[in-house]
Amino acid sequence: MQFPVTLLRDKGGGFTVTFPDIPEAISEGDTEAEALAHAHDALVSALDFYFEDRRPVPLPSPPKRRQKIVELPASLAAKVLLLNELVRQKVRPAELARRLGTTPQEVNRLTDIRHTTRIDGIEAALHALGKRLDLRAV
Repeated sequence: MQFPVTLLRDKGGGFTVTFPDIPEAISEGDTEAEALAHAHDALVSALDFYFEDRRPVPLPSPPKRRQKIVELPASLAAKVLLLNELVRQKVRPAELARRLGTTPQEVNRLTDIRHTTRIDGIEAALHALGKRLDLRAV
């Protein structure tokens, strides 16, 4: 999942980074490289609000020519897909736990972006929702 960013040079010489698809994510830096490094943290922090509120995360739009991107780690991208599917199907953690034969607490860990989760667990949860996780190397 590669989210395009908008880089704006500030009057003071630094840079502000915003995400067209995730308007809550805003960051700054003295240099373009620093601003992009901070942008990743801002994106993850903004995604946390979506997860807490159980709102679907907007998927990234295609980047425009020469537009910079911030890429999510594969495990976090998979969690976004899981959250979006849970919301779309209106499945509560307790129901998913029942389908997986586990506890609601374990399901909550699957959708906690600060908790390290094995990709197999996310794949099993998606399977329980009638979906499959498709990873590709490009």
